[in-house]
Amino acid sequence: MLSERQRLPVVAIAGLSCENSTFTPSRTRAAAFHPKRGQEIIEAYRFLHPKTELGDEAEWKGALVGHALPGGIVERASFEELAAEIIQHLSEICQSLERPLDGFWFDIHGAMYVDGLEDVESELLRRIRAVIGPTAIVSASMDLHGNVSRELVHQADLLTCYRTAPHVDVWETKERACRNLLRAIEIHNAGGSLPLKAWIPIPILLPGEQTSTRDEPARRIYAAVPEVEKRDLILDAAIWVGYAWADEPRNRAVVVVTGWDKLAVATGAQELATTFWDARGAFRFVAPTGSFAECLDTALAAEARPYFISDSGDNPTAGGSGDVTWTAAQLLGRPEFREATGPKIIYASIPGAKAVAIAEEAGVGATITVTAGAEIDYLHAGPVTMRGRVHAIKHGDQHAYIEVVLQVGSVFVILTKLRKPYHKEHDFTELDLAPRAADIVIVKIGYLEPELFDMAKDWMLALTPGGVDQDLRRLGHHRIKRPMWPFDTDFEAQPDLRARIIPSSRESTFERK
Repeated sequence: MLSERQRLPVVAIAGLSCENSTFTPSRTRAAAFHPKRGQEIIEAYRFLHPKTELGDEAEWKGALVGHALPGGIVERASFEELAAEIIQHLSEICQSLERPLDGFWFDIHGAMYVDGLEDVESELLRRIRAVIGPTAIVSASMDLHGNVSRELVHQADLLTCYRTAPHVDVWETKERACRNLLRAIEIHNAGGSLPLKAWIPIPILLPGEQTSTRDEPARRIYAAVPEVEKRDLILDAAIWVGYAWADEPRNRAVVVVTGWDKLAVATGAQELATTFWDARGAFRFVAPTGSFAECLDTALAAEARPYFISDSGDNPTAGGSGDVTWTAAQLLGRPEFREATGPKIIYASIPGAKAVAIAEEAGVGATITVTAGAEIDYLHAGPVTMRGRVHAIKHGDQHAYIEVVLQVGSVFVILTKLRKPYHKEHDFTELDLAPRAADIVIVKIGYLEPELFDMAKDWMLALTPGGVDQDLRRLGHHRIKRPMWPFDTDFEAQPDLRARIIPSSRESTFERK
């Protein structure tokens, strides 16, 4: 029989992940999280499978993990339903053990907003702590567009986040969070101390489209993160840009550095925070910008094909409702595209369950008249009516459920039963569309995801209206902490970028600020 020291640590896993705009009327419900439970969670993370390095170093116990497509505020009842199930599963896990739980992996995004609750990730972790106890070491993995309040840092022992935007290091980050957790458990079980946490809030709130790590200054800022991490007695370093499309006091950029030496973590955190702050005036959009009309005019005049246009204000992967029709109405009203012989345009996309049902009944090749969009977000334009030929129908998508392509003149409009992001080439080719052969591809997105970026011979970011409007001043934030760059550009004094050493949750009180 294994001794107490030889036993594998037991680590539970749970979390809810979503980023929620407070500027869209859409709402997010429990089903949108597609929750996984128990062994389904372990199976979803390849690096935790048996015979992998991490999989064999601990006994992993799945509770409930849910990842929802970004959208509007999460309904309170839905959150309470999922949170209660997490607590139930964790209680059962803890009751099945002969000793306290060793660790807990908190798999979250960090920008979830629940109706009637704020700083909801720290509230969920507070409830979880009441079940798993104060001795379980907690490691949180997050999106760099999440928010890190002082309370969240207090409740968690370790925090890390993505280092790329677009996010090509999602799995690497989750694996790092688990690896850091096991290292901290090993050191603590051997009599060592828990890592210290240096936290620095930075009064900057920018959209991801100005902070992509493809471009400067974010490229060099994030390149400094692993260099800080390499230093002696430092376990992890992380920079969060924050989430710009929610009006909440915690929303801002943050640096957290963890390790076993107070001076080392404080120095590393202050260096990263100062680098970020000093670069504030250098952040620019990731591509040329313009109104939607200006983007269309530029694309038509350009020789580069395909030319991509990002319809950024209604980006469903940033929290937009996805059914704003403002750009679709502008597009279909252009005379250049009224005939089938005009420039070939792909437009992704407009949700419209009734329109999709009509197309399904009519079948491919039929000419139909349908109305779609603006069922949820009608603040900018009403539903759009189209007459065209059904080009393709596809069933079974995880998000859209059913997709239809309607050819209206030379525009191929993708209609969906439910909203869906279009990030991959196969999203188009499976609908009998060839984006590489199109003249213009218009996608509801912000910065182009890697496959779109690789396909585009040139592109522009259209500054369009919606729940994730890139012009933050148009949205009307009034609850974020001021002064805040770029809402305020005249700072009477330099912000306080000194490191705050945040105590462990084992300590019941600390100064909240």
